Amino acid sequence: MLTLLVPLLLVASGCQAAVLPKEPQSRVVNGEDAVPYSWPWQISLQYERDGTFRHTCGGTLIAPGWVMTAAHCISSTLTYEVVLGEYDMSTAEGSEQRIPVASSDIFVHPKWRSSCVACGNDIALMKLRHNAVLNTQVQTGQLPPAGTILPDGYPCYLSGWGRLSTGGPLPDRLQEALMPVVDYEHCTQPDWWGSLAIRTTMICAGGAEKAGCNGDSGGPLNCQAEDGHWEVHGIASFVSGLGCDTPKKPTVFTRVSAFEDWIAETIQNNS
Repeated sequence: MLTLLVPLLLVASGCQAAVLPKEPQSRVVNGEDAVPYSWPWQISLQYERDGTFRHTCGGTLIAPGWVMTAAHCISSTLTYEVVLGEYDMSTAEGSEQRIPVASSDIFVHPKWRSSCVACGNDIALMKLRHNAVLNTQVQTGQLPPAGTILPDGYPCYLSGWGRLSTGGPLPDRLQEALMPVVDYEHCTQPDWWGSLAIRTTMICAGGAEKAGCNGDSGGPLNCQAEDGHWEVHGIASFVSGLGCDTPKKPTVFTRVSAFEDWIAETIQNNS
């Protein structure tokens, strides 16, 4: 039975940071084209191969010079750049900002273990070589208050360029999907993910019809606060190895509010 619960990371091919049941590929399953630049903190993390940069993960601009993504997106052997102001990857729209990231400016959570995805701590920060220029297409995402836990059914949106279906194509345009929160009590039920796979530092969201998939890893789970502003509550981490939209196996996110101290300390110590 345990083999059925092997988590599948949501990176697009090229990032080999963890031992997986098969080479990962992914996207927002059953999502829809986002309104252009409606998630202006969304970034595309790209790695260099054969002289070309290719999308591998999503991420969030959390300060003009800092990006938050998933630890499993990071490989010490790859060269990265962050693309901001991106919407349609098939065309140059003029809004894109491409900023390199030095390997020495990538900070993976010290307790992350690539051999144990379900152990949690799937979070990394990247210091950009220079600050992003903030405008209507590029803005910073707001983090929730430390310790915040959203109730069951709370409406959130996953955004990303992950696969449209398990093994399916990668989209050109940024996708979004409504992903209601599945609370810890439900997500840890034996016929769901179970308590061995889910930690209190994680968030489950979505369901059989809408899910994250390869290429969505590291991207934001966007949730609207009562006063109307948006907060990034999650970092897309993994789905079931049986498929991105497996019933009772919602997409699993790193819970950002559990890592506020580490985020603040890392930025302060490296600015």
